[in-house]
Amino acid sequence: MNYVKCWCFLMMVLALMASHAFAGNMDMDTYFFAFDYAERKAMKIDSPAAAELIRTGKAQLVDVRFKEEYDAWHMGDAVNIPLNELLKRIGELDKNKLVITACPHKDRAAMARLYLVMKGFKARYLEDGLTGLAEYLRGDRARDFINNRGK
Repeated sequence: MNYVKCWCFLMMVLALMASHAFAGNMDMDTYFFAFDYAERKAMKIDSPAAAELIRTGKAQLVDVRFKEEYDAWHMGDAVNIPLNELLKRIGELDKNKLVITACPHKDRAAMARLYLVMKGFKARYLEDGLTGLAEYLRGDRARDFINNRGK
């Protein structure tokens, strides 16, 4: 009898998750309850994979640092939406693309990514940070990235 109750509870939770995902919003309890190794892997993206998705127009890079940090230096293809402005500027993001959140060390990027997932976006954070992406896009890679945009 306990197995039947557990199975029914699991089905209710899965139905709730599906309804939240369909509505474009998910609550933290549902997200944490369903968190597994696949989600742990899906929340991150490395610089080579990110650069390819950005280059081909399949992803949007969002730099979540403060404006002053962005103004001091930034990646050319990034849009700057500071973490503390994300709530009011979320409409600037394209729900049809993967949103890659980034900052130098990934702390703010991970928070932004979680918020976006809760709002129904496909999102990952740049696991090696903006400094890793800058390091990756040097020399020939930078040239090839710029010359092959949209291809």
